[in-house]
Formats: sequence, structure tokens, C-alpha cells
Amino acid sequence: MNKIKEYTEKTFESIKHFDEFGKEYWLARELMLVLGYKDWRYFDAVIEKAKIACQNSKQSDSDHFVVYNKMVNIGSGAKRKQKDYNLSRYACYLIAQNANPRLKIVALAQTYFAIQTRKQELTEKEYSNLTEDEKRFYQRNLTKKGNYSLNQAAKKAGVKNFDQFHNAGYKGLYNGETADDIAKRKGLRYREEILDNMGSDELIANLFRISQTEQKLKRDNIQGEVKAKETHYEVGSKIRKTIKELGGTMPEDLPTPEKSLKELEQEGKNNILNNQKL
Repeated sequence: MNKIKEYTEKTFESIKHFDEFGKEYWLARELMLVLGYKDWRYFDAVIEKAKIACQNSKQSDSDHFVVYNKMVNIGSGAKRKQKDYNLSRYACYLIAQNANPRLKIVALAQTYFAIQTRKQELTEKEYSNLTEDEKRFYQRNLTKKGNYSLNQAAKKAGVKNFDQFHNAGYKGLYNGETADDIAKRKGLRYREEILDNMGSDELIANLFRISQTEQKLKRDNIQGEVKAKETHYEVGSKIRKTIKELGGTMPEDLPTPEKSLKELEQEGKNNILNNQKL
């Protein structure tokens, strides 16, 4: 089978990450492999051309190409620093425009990033003008995408029981509470989705847990279900500790909205999804 036929826009969505603020980004070394490059030197040269194109468009390349150095194993317990980038959607578009046009996947990347650039993002001003319910819809949409990406990383790490894996993260963030415990505390009906019954602040805390766990699973090359669950719990616990140190409200103490997002959706109040096409 021609490999290009296997590629769809899901190929680029599957390697997308989210930071603690729910902002999307791609890692250059992951994008490099998808675009068919095997040698970082050649791909780094493409990135440099893309950065120049960014500067020529009167934008700051440091806003779109964020250097991300990490330590990688090189054998016998030794490690070395490896250069990488956190890339915005616009940066990916510029890279695709400057990549080798003879690679068929590059044409697909150009189309995908051209069409999707900025489509799923809201500016800070736009977000601040949203109602609380609209913010909930927006953050809930990001958590859905984040959970999908986390599940892919967990699967590669060897996770089979995803309920236990996700409960480990909840336990860390919610001081020992599982998903069922959270649902009972919120007074939810059987099988009612807890994420649909969270305010925007609580959703943001969970999105941070989701994105940071995914990154740690990949960055530390976590293998094995037990290790993956321990990692998820550890990340949740550290986020909880950070919230406490900052004097914030613990997730379990945040108020539960009067109506779930599903109820609001049925009432036709999900304008953020309809208007922004998230």
C-alpha cells in the first residue's frame, strides 16, 4: 500500500500536545518523522528557513518556535542534551511550506496546516469575553482531545485497564478520590460524565493533569501499566501541591455548575462550539 494513503489529518492531530493553558503545540522531532525526514540536521535546516519566513511576515519567531531541550539516553547510563522545538500551528504551516516538496506527505501537511491554522484557537481577549458556560464548553473540548492523545500515549506505554489508569490521575489531583467518588460527591446520576459537570477552573486543572501526564509518559519513555499509573498519580499530586502552594482552591472544593454541559447542549446554549467550530 502507498503509505500516503494511510495519512489523514488525524495523523497531525495524533501528535498534537496541549500545555497547561490548553494551548496546542507540536514537537519538531515528532513532526520530522511524520514528514518523512530521518536526519535532524536536514530538518533543522528546514526549521531555520521557516523561522526566517516567520520574521519576514512581521511576527516573532520565538513565539512560534520555542526551543525545548531535553536529556536523552545514549547508552550505558549516559545522557546528552537533545534540541527540540515546541511549535505553534503557524510554525508547522511554515515548516510544511519549506519542506521537501518531493515528499508526498508534505503536500498534505501544507493543506492541513493552511486550513486549520488558528481555526481551533481563541485569543486571550476572545476567551475573556466568553461566559462561564462558554468557557466550560471550550475547556471541555480541549480535555476531550487531550484525553484522546493521553490514551494513545498510555496505550504505547502498555496500559490496558484505562479506568484504573485515569483513576490514578484523579486520585493524585483529588486527594484520593476516584472518578466514582467525584461523581458521588457531585451528586451525579449513574454514568453521567464528571467532566461535563465541572466549572472552567476545574476543567483547566484536569487539562493540565492530562497534558503533563502525556508529556511525561513520552519524555521519560515510561513502560508498563504499573509505572504509567504511578506517573499519572504523581503528576496529579504535584499539580494539587502547586495549587495549594499558590493559595488556590482545591479541585474538590470548586462548585459544581447547576447544569451539565449535556443539558446546556440540549438547550442549544453551546454557542462556543457552534460559532467557533471547535
